[in-house]
Amino acid sequence: MTNSSVYIVLSQSRTTLSQTVRLLTGDRYTHAALSLDEDLEYMFSFGRRWARNPFVGCFKHESLEDDLYGPCGFLPGAVIQFPVSHEQYVGVTAQLWDFLLDGHKFSYNYFGLIANMMRKGRESHTRFFCSEFVYHILHESGVCDAGKPRYMIRPQDFMELGGTLIFEGDLKTYRAGCRVSRRGKRSGFALGHL
Repeated sequence: MTNSSVYIVLSQSRTTLSQTVRLLTGDRYTHAALSLDEDLEYMFSFGRRWARNPFVGCFKHESLEDDLYGPCGFLPGAVIQFPVSHEQYVGVTAQLWDFLLDGHKFSYNYFGLIANMMRKGRESHTRFFCSEFVYHILHESGVCDAGKPRYMIRPQDFMELGGTLIFEGDLKTYRAGCRVSRRGKRSGFALGHL
């Protein structure tokens, strides 16, 4: 079987919560999402349900054009490619299907986010913050192992887990570059194939 890749998208938005996390941790990136395609059309994470309300979080499909990121003129970020075997890719997509089908069972781990900044925490089977979710999917699929519990993972940690940094800069230019360089070609991934 041919090998595939999954992509970790790290970002730093201008929201008050993101800026507070950055101030408290000193991390360059404060959000992580998992993408199954290089074009970043299918990104998944835990984050705010509505752009203007940081108090209601959930598992969600994200887009660089959504209400949170779309208005950003400049969006600092990075894209890390993790090559995966066919079996690992199947594992990643199967887990994503579980989250998609049972999304109502999961909620944002506010306590975990705060505890993570204090280097504490505990695992929950139904609550996740962004980097905890992304790491959970990758670790359970055998893609990477940070040697620490998922609730201790911060977005910045993905820079050190063995993937290849394929982009760092304004994520808006990354997306534009993908559209121009591919001239309409798609990566072949669709939600129906999960």
